[in-house]
Amino acid sequence: MTHNQGRDIAVIGGGIGGLTAALAFGRRDANVTVYEQAPALTEVGAGLQITPNGARALNALGIDRALAATGVTAQAVVPMDAVTSREITRFDLSGQTPPYRFYHRAALIDILARGCEAAGVTVKLGTRVDRLNPDGSFMVEGRLVRPVLTVGADGLRSAVRGLINRPTEPFFTGQVAWRAMIKTKQADQVARIWMAPGRHLVTYPLSGGRLNIVAVQERGQWADEGWHHDDDPGNLRMVFADCGWEVKSILGEVEKANLWGLFRHPVAEKWHAGSVAILGDAAHPTLPFLAQGANLAIEDAYVLARCCDENASLDKGLRSYQDKRRARVVKAIAAANKNARNYHLGGLQRRLAHAGLKAMGKAAPAAFLNRLGWLYDHDVAG
Repeated sequence: MTHNQGRDIAVIGGGIGGLTAALAFGRRDANVTVYEQAPALTEVGAGLQITPNGARALNALGIDRALAATGVTAQAVVPMDAVTSREITRFDLSGQTPPYRFYHRAALIDILARGCEAAGVTVKLGTRVDRLNPDGSFMVEGRLVRPVLTVGADGLRSAVRGLINRPTEPFFTGQVAWRAMIKTKQADQVARIWMAPGRHLVTYPLSGGRLNIVAVQERGQWADEGWHHDDDPGNLRMVFADCGWEVKSILGEVEKANLWGLFRHPVAEKWHAGSVAILGDAAHPTLPFLAQGANLAIEDAYVLARCCDENASLDKGLRSYQDKRRARVVKAIAAANKNARNYHLGGLQRRLAHAGLKAMGKAAPAAFLNRLGWLYDHDVAG
C-alpha cells in the first residue's frame, strides 16, 4: 500500500524521533522535509540504549548494517550495590534478537541522517519554523508552507503539541540527574545499575573507548529541566562520596557534567488533529529509568508512517496511529516511574530487594527478561 506516495510531509525537529519519522515516510515514497533550527545535526556527550523493540523498527528501515557496525552489543544488565561495589546479580542479554546495543546519540543521528539522504528526504538546518497554525501550515523564511501532514518531533517543549492539546503543567519529581562521559581503555559490554539509598548510577560503554554515565539523586532542591545545564563535577562526586571504590573511581574521571531536573509530564490526550501529529517527547516525555525514551519515539515514527500509508484517509491513518501507540506508551512510562523507586530503596527494603534480585538471578535468570517481554518483544514492523 502506498498512500503516502507523493504526500508532502513536514517534520519539525531533527532529533532521533524526527529523523526516524522522515526516513519512515521517505521509504514509503512521501516527499519529506525536515526543519531543524540548530545549524547541525549533532548530539554532544550522551549515550542511549536501543533495545530490541526499537531495533526492529530501525532495521525495517534498511539501516541495520550501519547500526551493527556502530553500536556496542550489550551482553548483560548487572545490578550493583553502589555502597559496597558488589555485583548483586547478572541478567544475560546476549541472546536478544535483534541485539540490545549501546550508541552515542551523535552516531545514531548520523546513521539516520544518511538513511534520510538515501531516501530522498530534504533536511533544512538552521531553519526556524514560525507561526504554526492549527491546519498544519507554518511560516519559514517569510514563506507559507502547507504540507499534507505536519509532524511535531520538537521535543519536550513542543510548540506543535500546543496546537492540539490544552496546556499542562509538569511537576518536579524530587529528583535530579547528571549526564557525563569518560574515556576508558576497557569496559565490559554491560549496563551496570549502581544502586544506593536515595540515588543511583547507570554506566555502559560506547564505541571509541568511552563510558556513558547517568546519575540520579533524590532531593528537594529544584533544577531546570533539559540536560544541557553545566554543573561542577565535584557536586556529582559529593553525592556518591560514601559509595564504594569503583563508583568513586569512575566519577573521579569526570571532567564535565550536565545537570537537569526530572519532571513528570502527562501523556498527551490527543496525538493528532487535522493535518498535525506529534510523536516522541512531544507526545510523552519519559523519565530515564527504563531506557525507552528514544525507543518509544522510534516506534512512534514507524507506526505513524505505516498507518498513514495504509489509509487513503489521512484522518483515519492518524486515528489508527494513536490507537496503536497510546496505551503502550502509558504502560512503559508507568514501568519507568516504578523503577525510579526501586533503584533508591534504603534500610530493610533495600536488603530484601537485593536478596530478591540475587535469588532471581540464580534460580530464574530468565525471569528478568520474561517480565519485560511485553516491552522488548514488541515488533511494530511485524
